[in-house]
Amino acid sequence: MIDALKSLFRPQAAARIEVPPDVAIAALLVEAARADGSYDADEREAVGHLLEDMLDLDRAAATALRERGEVAQEGSADLVRFTRVVKFALEEHERVALIEALWHVVLVDHHRDPHEDALLRRLPPLLGLSDHDSSAARRRVMARAGERDDQD
Repeated sequence: MIDALKSLFRPQAAARIEVPPDVAIAALLVEAARADGSYDADEREAVGHLLEDMLDLDRAAATALRERGEVAQEGSADLVRFTRVVKFALEEHERVALIEALWHVVLVDHHRDPHEDALLRRLPPLLGLSDHDSSAARRRVMARAGERDDQD
């Protein structure tokens, strides 16, 4: 009886539903695209193309996954639920590829916003990667885009 009464006053921890790894990846890409307060058609298209390439999806499947990622990102209070899934679902080289993809999304508009930089400084440790991994990924993405990296 007393246990039953105690349970009435015990805060109930809501069951945290884990998202599938592909949705977590999409949500992180969407978060990077939205970090500067803008999420335009070029960024949506970049997220879709990255999902196609990274997960070997056709265009329709990548678009559907991007949309699921948008919903997941909008409905999440933090990124840890996504980074935790990715950290354990992907091998290190795949997480490095994800960091490259995140940098690609951030640099689609050829401008690095302080919010984007802050996000890309916060994510590597949450993904089990070093700042060095992220910096090297940024330099590779910028080199492919033919951009100078004046922020090292």
